[in-house]
Amino acid sequence: MRAVVQRVTSASVSVDGEIVGAIEPDGQGLLVLVGVTHDDSADDAAKLARKVWGLRILADERSASDVGAPVLVVSQFTLYADTAKGRRPSWGAAAPGPVSEPLVAEFVTALRGLGAAVETGVFGADMRVSLVNDGPVTLLLET
Repeated sequence: MRAVVQRVTSASVSVDGEIVGAIEPDGQGLLVLVGVTHDDSADDAAKLARKVWGLRILADERSASDVGAPVLVVSQFTLYADTAKGRRPSWGAAAPGPVSEPLVAEFVTALRGLGAAVETGVFGADMRVSLVNDGPVTLLLET
């Protein structure tokens, strides 16, 4: 699994002009874009959730778990784009929906199980993500 984690002061995701998930933290929160590849597992989802929840990237080197920061999770298969040849990306490394959707849901469930307040996008939908990146701080994580 791959995740792009951004420290934000606000973030939202909308589908067809309607906001389906949003965070407006009292300070900072996290926007997490999550991609899944073919051999990922529920263990990978849980491991990634623990890593994201414990990352010390908020003010004063604190983690989301330290301050109860909210998290917005958005599935993003494009994190597994292969751009090695030509100008058109290949998506072969991205797991298909029937594989990736349950693992993204498992990631969200694991975060909630750790105590996170989690909002989400809509899997497979054409989404618009808005955010105010704080810092900016953006990290790429892989399991």
